[in-house]
Amino acid sequence: MNLVTILIAAVASMLVGMIWYSPSVFGKQWMKLSNIKSKKKKGMTKNYIISFISSLITSFVLNIFVIISGASTTNEGLILGLLSSLGFIATTSLSMVLWEGKSAKLYIIKTLYYVVSFMLMGAILVVGR
Repeated sequence: MNLVTILIAAVASMLVGMIWYSPSVFGKQWMKLSNIKSKKKKGMTKNYIISFISSLITSFVLNIFVIISGASTTNEGLILGLLSSLGFIATTSLSMVLWEGKSAKLYIIKTLYYVVSFMLMGAILVVGR
């Protein structure tokens, strides 16, 4: 298990999130659909640290999937990330639309972020083996 590659994949996931949720991409729409009035400044460092730890855990677990599956090419890493995100994130997050009354647009924005992030992490983890 390559811990440096796990760290790189987690950082890549955070970078995708920073771009994805930036005002010029989906940030404004995400804030509107989530009923967030403004980005709070207080507590942001703590939120980023917790988010990074979450990304590290995701990267670590996805790396275990890479090892168990025997994925050895970038395409296999991409597919593993796609299947993991669709199988675990897209399905469980659907409850936000079904039971919490959130919009399908918000679900799509959030879920597609995870799809892209997991695919990138999967590719990085396979390359770094």
